[in-house]
Amino acid sequence: MPSTFLNDNILQRANSLLASMSLAQKIGQMTQVERSTCGVDDVKKYHIGSVLSAAGSYPGDNSQQAWLDMVDEYWRASISQQPNNSGIPILYGVDAIHGHGNFKGATIFPHQIGLGATQSPELIAQICRATALELKATGVNWVFGPNLAIAKDTRWGRTYESFSDQTQYVTSLTESLVIGYQTQNIDQPEAVIACAKHFVGDGGTMFGVDQGDTRLTEYELHEQHIAPYYAAVDANVLTIMASFSSWNGVKCHANHELLTRLLKLKMGFDGFILSDMEGIDFLSEDFYQAVAQGVNSGIDMFMMPQNWSLFIEYMHHHIEFGSISMTRIDDAVRRILSVKIAAGLFDAPMPSDNRLVKQNVIGCKQHRDLARRAVQQSLIKIKGEDDVLPINPASRILVAGKNAHNIGHQCGGFTINWQGFSGNKELDNATSIWQGIQAISPNAQITFEPLADAADPLEHDLAIVVIGEKPYAEGLGDIRDEQHAVGDYVSNIEGKFNVIKPYGETITLAELHPEDIAVIKAIKAKGIPVITILISGRPLNVDQELALSDGFIVGWLPGSEGQGVADVIFGKVPFSGVLNFSWPTQLNDSWPCPELHISAAQNASGTSKQQLRV
Repeated sequence: MPSTFLNDNILQRANSLLASMSLAQKIGQMTQVERSTCGVDDVKKYHIGSVLSAAGSYPGDNSQQAWLDMVDEYWRASISQQPNNSGIPILYGVDAIHGHGNFKGATIFPHQIGLGATQSPELIAQICRATALELKATGVNWVFGPNLAIAKDTRWGRTYESFSDQTQYVTSLTESLVIGYQTQNIDQPEAVIACAKHFVGDGGTMFGVDQGDTRLTEYELHEQHIAPYYAAVDANVLTIMASFSSWNGVKCHANHELLTRLLKLKMGFDGFILSDMEGIDFLSEDFYQAVAQGVNSGIDMFMMPQNWSLFIEYMHHHIEFGSISMTRIDDAVRRILSVKIAAGLFDAPMPSDNRLVKQNVIGCKQHRDLARRAVQQSLIKIKGEDDVLPINPASRILVAGKNAHNIGHQCGGFTINWQGFSGNKELDNATSIWQGIQAISPNAQITFEPLADAADPLEHDLAIVVIGEKPYAEGLGDIRDEQHAVGDYVSNIEGKFNVIKPYGETITLAELHPEDIAVIKAIKAKGIPVITILISGRPLNVDQELALSDGFIVGWLPGSEGQGVADVIFGKVPFSGVLNFSWPTQLNDSWPCPELHISAAQNASGTSKQQLRV
């Protein structure tokens, strides 16, 4: 059996609280609301168990004080000892998948796809720890991470949230991830509650469709996608988020076999299961029926940013009519209370009184240095002999490309806004790749002309061209041929499905972003050597760009510390990133199966990418 945080003292205290609670208080504990739709008085009136900031949702001027004032108010409302109030402290949750991405002063680390390339569990654990400290310094005590998805199709819009397409590697990281957030003792002031997500199979959907259908046998599902969750449960992860996706046509949010029989009973998970945002809304056209399906499947707390009051109303009706049993309600609330007790919430001070608040940990030099080191270790050299890379800092360098001086593009999605941002004004103290180059190379200059008209072989020894994707998140990042059989595929999924406009229709970068190959061609036509840096949330077919480049570097989504890129290309730090995903080099005639030239499985021994050639 796996280890468990649950002991007799926690269970006894939870049962004592449960016995004193009214039905309204129990239902309130099962409800998570979004800050913009729920006031302080609502938290008190409805006994709300948790409040979240959705991606891009923040209070006031997005300052530390604004966050603390907001969370303090919710906390005071939740612990109020007025008559009929439960006095149970709230959980405040955020998505912080590469740092406290909602907060303008936070350290933004590389997305998980880049961290996976570092092959350093210790470094990744330190990043989880730093993220936890910055969260607690703004009053937040729950992070919706780590993401344990195994992205099997790079057209999936959440590929950058995956460490690797290799299950064994992600599983090997899981304990470090959970302990990084929660520490060894979850009731410590520095700890936040972790939430492993998304259970299960979200990275295996056909055609890479977000929230789609993973069609595998039970054995294949265990081998490819469930394995990391065994490690998470064994590491005492306190919460797990259900997947929006389906398994063989059955939505995970409605799958009693997966959520209750497997996760809770067989795997021994004693924490609680959280729904994804509005996850039960898609179980049925009839929301009343969807509520019962979600609760009876085994979900314990429901992320209801909009229609939370209707959810509460329907819960009362279901219990009155017997379509949801009090046994199921008590199980859910007991689990929620046990987590809150184990995490020390009942004994914790007001959020703004946490000792981290006054220690200036948010965006501190130590954390930014850590992020810079992560960038350095994540870069992969695809092409470039010794006479090309590293670059001599004294060279006369022209810097070009749409991602050279754009902090938003290098951070990607889930940064300040859900879909990220473009430009350099949203984050405090961040550094673009160009600014990192400028700090090392005194003769570098930048051009913002689409075809780099300023390129001159008499003035420039070489060009650094920073290309790639623009920010996106979730389904809006999918690569999908909308004329393909997605309609037939979706029709086999039970419940509702929302097909949204994808990022593009091809993983061939020259077609997806023709402006990138255009600027490389324009510079090469003048006889200037080109070093290309790819900023991307996934492997892309870059055959054309690669052929024209004298050096080619995969930079992933490095985050706020662009200096880390400059450190490596100028030789201050050696290349050390390891290929952690299969890499497509050309598309077959029949959409959409990429032919994989180099696979992460072939590179699992840890061979440096410097020794590999595409």
